[in-house]
Amino acid sequence: MEVFHLFLTQYGPTLISAALTAVMGYLGMVAKRLYETYVNDREKQQIVSTCVKAVEQIYRDLGGEEKLGKAISAATEMLSERGIKIGELELRMLIESAVAEYKAAFQTTAS
Repeated sequence: MEVFHLFLTQYGPTLISAALTAVMGYLGMVAKRLYETYVNDREKQQIVSTCVKAVEQIYRDLGGEEKLGKAISAATEMLSERGIKIGELELRMLIESAVAEYKAAFQTTAS
């Protein structure tokens, strides 16, 4: 019992400090990962929305599949320049969502 008490008094503060440092470091990494995910998701949406609007304005004479290809190409390039990775399915879903919003906004203003 005496040895345990002596160990705690000598090394206790150091052990507690090390444990707190490890926990705080882990929490910091988790917070950073969550923040980056949130920021990347918002940036993906903004970039895709911008690309869809640009493609709709620039390539009015193209068909839907050709416009989709142009939007995919532009969004992929812009996202890769920022170091943001995106899967093909996620990109297509974001583009379809942005097109739906664009068409809804266009129909509202046309009415």
